[in-house]
Amino acid sequence: MSETPAELLRTEVRRDGARPFLTFYDDATGERVELSTTTFDNWVAKTAGFLTDGLNAEPGERVALRLPAHWQALAWAAACWSVGACVVLDDDGGSGGPDGVQVAVAGPDAVAAAAGGAPEVVGLALRPLGGRFTEPLPPGVADYAVEVPGYPDRFVPLSAPDDAEPALEQAGTVHTLGGLVDYARRRAEQLGAGPGSRLLVATDDLGPALLDALLVPLVVGGSAVLVRHEDPARRAARAESERVTAAVA
Repeated sequence: MSETPAELLRTEVRRDGARPFLTFYDDATGERVELSTTTFDNWVAKTAGFLTDGLNAEPGERVALRLPAHWQALAWAAACWSVGACVVLDDDGGSGGPDGVQVAVAGPDAVAAAAGGAPEVVGLALRPLGGRFTEPLPPGVADYAVEVPGYPDRFVPLSAPDDAEPALEQAGTVHTLGGLVDYARRRAEQLGAGPGSRLLVATDDLGPALLDALLVPLVVGGSAVLVRHEDPARRAARAESERVTAAVA
């Protein structure tokens, strides 16, 4: 049986939960956030609890992430995989149901379009320090920053998701949980990322961020520096200060 992303995250928490796991920069706003493996896992657990207890998501259901590359988006993906839900990227906003999206998660630029397109809709303000929206949201849209803090820092599913469960759907291709781990191992070899590697990943696109800033660090026991709206002039200094071992742009 293949490993799953959730199993890899738990392994890293046990191995060294205090070490930096994900450092996020937004060069357009000047934001910098650093999350240890344990802190990231806490966000994943809270989000998984919100998914199951607050949004009634079940294993096998589809969750659309209409989000840019952002640390909270990575936590959402990892939470879906902890629950056994399938992350859907490039979703067209179709209705919910057996073959549709059960939960739509949207950033500030996509909230209005997402409202009413799925049985459950969640808005992420993507403000520094995980801040809430400052303006009222459309009816039926939950504010993630308001809802998630009350959920526990640990999440234990009733049954661990099987590695053959669908995990990521994008552009007509579906990866299983185990398939994602295998894919990340091949990507790590392609990047020359060995044990403990620290990757600098500069992208505004969530798809590449999920692979290079989340899954590859999990399979190699490493970490990532995720940069949104990158100013290329800052890359060399940032790579030195963050002790980056490989850059992916």
